[in-house]
Amino acid sequence: MAYDEDLANRVRELISAEAAVAEKRMFGGLAFLIAGNLSVAVSSQGGLLLRCDPRETDALLAKPFATPMEMRGREMNGWLRVAADGVATKRQLERWVSRGVAYARSLPPKP
Repeated sequence: MAYDEDLANRVRELISAEAAVAEKRMFGGLAFLIAGNLSVAVSSQGGLLLRCDPRETDALLAKPFATPMEMRGREMNGWLRVAADGVATKRQLERWVSRGVAYARSLPPKP
């Protein structure tokens, strides 16, 4: 399944003013990197993948539509899936994207 182009365009609109943004195909979807660090990705499984502060993972998992991201059967601390219903409105999407962007900005830039 291809990623949702409409959702990708909505993410682009939200981060258009950010500096050092790059897009890269990853995880079967489209990732948005800030200074080389992944912030969010539009998932080929629908919805978003979100990178967040690992210390906030448990609190964010308590929010509606958020589930752990699994890779090779292992839950990844600091990574979440947000279901498509959880990013349906601009307000919902802004909350998740801004969290991912803020975390990516807190990391050292990658060359």
